Amino acid sequence: MPLLVVSGAMMLCSFGTGPGTLSVLPTNMVNAKNMPAANIMDNKPYVNIPGFIMCTSMANPAVASATSPASGVLTPQACTPAIAAPWAPGASKTMIANMPALTQNSTCMCSVGQGTITFTTPGQFQVNVT
Repeated sequence: MPLLVVSGAMMLCSFGTGPGTLSVLPTNMVNAKNMPAANIMDNKPYVNIPGFIMCTSMANPAVASATSPASGVLTPQACTPAIAAPWAPGASKTMIANMPALTQNSTCMCSVGQGTITFTTPGQFQVNVT
């Protein structure tokens, strides 16, 4: 069984240059280990998901624009996450605020740079979900 993700979980983007920390607002009204528990809809940029320092994806228009005048030398730009879909897959049975609970196996995609966001730690290590 995967671990439940809570506020404070650490994430990485496949095109980011640094980690990010998930923020979960207490609106779901469910805690695990005294931290707000997340569901698959906790995917809002700058509310739940911060920037990952700099973006290195050439699919990001800002990176492509900065790289072109630099004679093709990759020129990372500030990360601006754009999440268009919920985290997936989420828990199959455990619900938080009528949505599947967020698990350590869940991922989401950034539509700006086509990066995949994954969890490196779930924020707690005792509560499993199904």
